[in-house]
This record gives sequence, C-alpha cells and structure tokens, in this order.
Amino acid sequence: MCGLAGYFGSSFNYDFGCHILKNMGDELYHRGPDNQGLWLDTNARVGLVHQRLAIQDLSQEGHQPMHSKTERYVIIYNGEIYNFKELRSKLNKRGINFVGHSDTEVLLEAITEWGIKVTLERAVGMFAFALWDRKLRSLTLARDRMGEKPLYYGWQGKSFLFGSELNSFKKHPEFKGEVSRNALCLLLRYNSISAPQSIYKNIYKLPPASILTLDGDTNKTTIKNYWSLVETSKRGVRFSYKGNEVDALSDLDNILSKSISDQMVADVPIGAFLSGGIDSSLISSIMQKNSIKPIKTFSIGFENKSYNEANYASEVACHLKTDHNELYVQPKDVLELIPRLPQIYNEPFSDSSQLPSYFLSQMAQQQVKVALSGDGGDELFGGYNRHFWVRSIWNRMKFFPNSFRKISSNIVKGVSVNTWD
Repeated sequence: MCGLAGYFGSSFNYDFGCHILKNMGDELYHRGPDNQGLWLDTNARVGLVHQRLAIQDLSQEGHQPMHSKTERYVIIYNGEIYNFKELRSKLNKRGINFVGHSDTEVLLEAITEWGIKVTLERAVGMFAFALWDRKLRSLTLARDRMGEKPLYYGWQGKSFLFGSELNSFKKHPEFKGEVSRNALCLLLRYNSISAPQSIYKNIYKLPPASILTLDGDTNKTTIKNYWSLVETSKRGVRFSYKGNEVDALSDLDNILSKSISDQMVADVPIGAFLSGGIDSSLISSIMQKNSIKPIKTFSIGFENKSYNEANYASEVACHLKTDHNELYVQPKDVLELIPRLPQIYNEPFSDSSQLPSYFLSQMAQQQVKVALSGDGGDELFGGYNRHFWVRSIWNRMKFFPNSFRKISSNIVKGVSVNTWD
C-alpha cells in the first residue's frame, strides 16, 4: 500500500505549505517507506503529498505525485490496477507511449485519453487517488468499487483535507479533531463506524465506487457513483447463469485463477496470509500452482487451542509445499499492542481480528511487500454458519403472507445486534 494526503484552500506560502505537506506525509510513512514526494501550487492553493511503497516499476519513473504528459493532470495514487497491461495495450494502439511501466502512469494517461468515469469503469483493481485538473481547476477523489483502499475527506475551516488516514489531518493547522457524536452512536450500535461517517465531525469516508469532484472556483463538491453493486446484482438475476454445475465449477476456477494471477504481478517479493480456512487455502494453492518456487505463507498461532488455527494452516502449507512461517502470539504481546491501536487504525472498530492482523502483517513485511489474503470469501460464498440457516428459515416463513414477512423483516432490521463472528 501507499499513502496519500493533501489539502485545498489553504493560503500558505510555498515554504510553509511544503512543511505542512511533509508533516502530513510523515504520518503515512508506514504506508510507503520507499519514497516521499510532494507538489504544491500556491496560486491554486492546492498541495499533494505521496508516500510510496514501490510495487510496480521500482525506478524513478514510478515516482509520485505524477504529471500527465499533457501537464494537465497531477495525481497521487494508492493501490493496484490489475488489468493495467490490457489498458496500456489499448492506449498504445491509440498512439500513446509510456516512459515507465507503472500502473500509475497507465491510470493517468487513461484519464487523459478517456476521462475519469470511463477509465474507472474499465479499470479492475483496488485503489484510491486524488487528481488535480489544472485546466478546470478542480480536485477529484475516487475510490475502487468495493472500497478496499481508504480515503477520507472534509472541510476544516477554510481548508479541504483529504488522505488515506486520519492521522495525517492532525498535521494541518486548521484540523479541529472534534469527535462526532453521530459516529459514536454508530460505534455503540454496530461495533463500527460505517461510511460515510468517521470518528471526527465534518470528516467523511468517500463511499466505494464513488467520484468526488471539488470545483476550485466555487468550492462546491459533488459525489457520483460510477458503479453499483445493487444494479450489478439485479443484472445477474436478470441474466442468470445458463450452465450446469460442472460448467459453473470450471468457470469459477478460471475466474479465480485469472484474478489471483493478475494480483501476483509485482516487481517485489509476494506471499499469502494462510489461516487454514477454505478461502486463504484456495488462494495459496492457486498462487503456488502459478509459481515456479515455493511461495511464502504466513500464519498466526495462539497457545489457547480454542483460538488457534495454526495447525490447520501448517497442514495446508505442508500439502502445498510452501515456504511457511508461523508466529505464536503471547498474551503480553496483545496487552502491549492495545494502547497503540488508536494510532494504528485511526478510529475505533470492534473487530478482534485487528490484533492478529497487525502481528501477521508485521511478520510478513520482513520478507515480502505484497501479501494476498482470503478476506471477503465467506461473505461472497456464504461461508458462515448463519448463511446455512436461510433455507431452514425460508421453509418456515414461506407459508406466511407477504405482508407478515415484511413486518417481521422490518422488526429484525430495527433491532441492534452484535455483529461479532
């Protein structure tokens, strides 16, 4: 991952503006320790800073903030465009040549050629970026379809702040840091603070699959979606799959293999988080299938057997013949980590997995720069026990009138429930 931050509207002189940007970037050093870059236009009152974790094109040609060949756009970007080679090939056919081979340059030139919305509709990946348009004097913030990469924004005084993490905002002189009472209510009810709210008043998360545009002359902001999960789901129902079970298994295998292969494209060492569950084991197996040498896998263990999954992960790693790494976490390690959680995660959320996730990432970063994981597999493929209850509940509910089912559904939705798994 990389880190990005910036501001619009601050009337700082050049030296002080650069000082602010550097401090904002320093707060994101852990996201991108390879290089810091900043760009400031005092006349337009906009500044950008980028902390780079070099994954594609480790040369200076991948440095950010990056300028388009036309000099119209300046971008800071966090993420990966997995189909960037395909997009690059299409742009080559339109007479566009590239200096380096980073996906950032492809994204920037695609925006120049096709516009922001069309580019995002064609891009496959996880990303967040800020783009300054010198011609229109406008700032664009955008986020990937599922919201994998974070992006916060909001007005503080006369300044519009944006960045990958809230901690960077604290280095801007106009940041107030007032806690949002609405966000606290969400936290107490749902154990998390859902988008677009954040823990701070007037600071928001950009929703997934969204484009925010700020007009530099009027200071007005608009947010539009370039993709809809609901509409995509409805389209899938209207045009349902026509193959049989064998066809479905074959097609799913091809889709997963291509997706994981695309995510293995990197100029740095990569690995996988392996818990021993179906999703991470499947990802690790496909990665190993596509690798000429043992891939590096990582897992966390606990002495308490009721929490420990390391044995399952070890068995899978042995079967796949991966280069497996384990770390057993002790109670004292957890207790020492807890006071640091606000600094690490920026805002509270009540997921106990944040603890092992930190230890796992800390261990993995000593050997790899990229690690694939199985997050989201249970949600997409119905892997939790509660998903198996649906058929049983439906068999009982289907005999009741539709009006009764709607009332029951509204009652269930209105009850605050513990969402911990």
